[in-house]
Amino acid sequence: MRKYQCLFVSLLVALSAEAQPLAKEYKSTGEGNPLSGSVFCADPTAVEYNGRLYVYGSNDNQQYLKNRKTGGNGYGDIRSLVVFSTADMLNWTFHGTIDVAKLCASWGWRFAASWAPSIVRRTTADGQDEFFLYFANSGGSIGVLKASSPVGPFMSPLKKPMIDGDTPGVKPCNWIFDPGAVVDDSGQGWIAFGGGDPQPSGSKLWPGNSRIARLNASMTGLDGAAVLMPAPYLFEASELNIIGGRFVYTYNTSWSDRDDWSSFAGRNGQPAPSTCSMCYMVSDTPLVPDSWEYRGEYVPNEGNFGMGWGNNHTHLHKFKDKYYLLYHSTLLEQTMKEGGAMDSEASGYRSIGIDEVRVTESTQTLGKMTLTRAGAAANGTLDPYQLQQAETMATCGGISYEDFSNIEKNTAVSTLGNDASANQQVRMTESSWIFLRRVDFGATGASRFLLRARGEGTVEIRIARKGAKAEATFSIASDTMSDYAVDVDPARFQGVKNIYIVASAGTELYLDAWQAESAGQADNLQIVRLDDSRVEQSDDSLYDLQGRRLGAAPTVGKGIYIVNGRKVVVR
Repeated sequence: MRKYQCLFVSLLVALSAEAQPLAKEYKSTGEGNPLSGSVFCADPTAVEYNGRLYVYGSNDNQQYLKNRKTGGNGYGDIRSLVVFSTADMLNWTFHGTIDVAKLCASWGWRFAASWAPSIVRRTTADGQDEFFLYFANSGGSIGVLKASSPVGPFMSPLKKPMIDGDTPGVKPCNWIFDPGAVVDDSGQGWIAFGGGDPQPSGSKLWPGNSRIARLNASMTGLDGAAVLMPAPYLFEASELNIIGGRFVYTYNTSWSDRDDWSSFAGRNGQPAPSTCSMCYMVSDTPLVPDSWEYRGEYVPNEGNFGMGWGNNHTHLHKFKDKYYLLYHSTLLEQTMKEGGAMDSEASGYRSIGIDEVRVTESTQTLGKMTLTRAGAAANGTLDPYQLQQAETMATCGGISYEDFSNIEKNTAVSTLGNDASANQQVRMTESSWIFLRRVDFGATGASRFLLRARGEGTVEIRIARKGAKAEATFSIASDTMSDYAVDVDPARFQGVKNIYIVASAGTELYLDAWQAESAGQADNLQIVRLDDSRVEQSDDSLYDLQGRRLGAAPTVGKGIYIVNGRKVVVR
């Protein structure tokens, strides 16, 4: 009889878990696009660093909050940039925002907005990494930020825009924006930019607004005048790549008709590109206008999943020996509207997606793209035995980020600081959840989970399904960030699993980070929050603001810590 009672109790527990209504998802757990299931962002750029791909974009979410979550996206209040990163193409860490308005406060009236970033990395002669983040200062100029790590701290090396209408070679150019930067194989920096309706002296086919220039040694100015690029039907979204030793320039075409296409002698048998599509050109000598060879359309205008948002802005990037195309669409907006989570009057709030693209390096040929909901295939697994920020997820339901409350309250007086947000936490309430794909617990399995959190409530770890029974249960009761540890059955956490972190109770929970301990691991593992001091570590391995391994000095509070079994001394 006792055996049947136990089975009955187990069944009730399982049914209770299944019956608990959980927050709705607006990015499917089985799909990779968009990157975020909760953050609007657009105009992607990316840089690889220490095995991770860092992605930056225009912060459409800032405009969405400024508009009180309704109305059209007018872009004018976008004054920050978002930062994500991944190592596996499935799980993305949201590093928060770069407060460009605060960084460029010394510009005075010259600063207007921060759109369409482009980031490059170079290594100096003494082995130091430098990151240069260019951005469109609305449609009238281009600014630059500089840092020694991909998440900052960033600073403005200039007290004004880097490129404007007075820069030699720029005029006439309707929109001085959408920078696309690259560092070539010799270490020389280049930048392309420009867009808008045709010049009075131009035409639909030749608008006359595209420019390219060599960057100077500091990467914060031009080495010589900008030069006109002959880009047919150019409208916006300039990007540069070096592929097979040659320059590859990509851009977004205009909405004008194509009745003058036949007059283009260099069309190379290509049909006229569709309106608002992505096209590309190739050159060996970028400052010689006639050297550019038009190659055609590689991203046709498919209405971005058939959802009616016309423009696009792409970034092509090679990562772990595969090429990926980052772009934006209104996929998240449309799913939120369909689910009743977004005002029907809200429009134009974009989200970044990613798909693999076929690139033939020897001929600089880009395969024609189809944008998908599935997104890029896995390019690795998530290591649970490394510190994982709560902001790392494949998708989610019902969560929010603490730093966006700062933007919502007052964009002029933001507490975000000068780098990707160090105060980032995930806010959860009862029924909210985080989903992680392909978490590799190995053959030994995990025997313990550690969670850093504050608030009052219950957080559970579940396997495979949102409604599955809890494999680990954390009872959170603390006004400050505290560490909680729960032992688990290693047999349940072996191999590659999809897991959910679920708030099953509580109204105000904040999650900072989590980590698993393997069955054979030392018992002194701790989670460490990286904040405001410098670190010395015996093997010279350093970490960024979100706990990722970096080559620049990270920050923690003073003390002695154990990170993955290694002693860290903070003086």
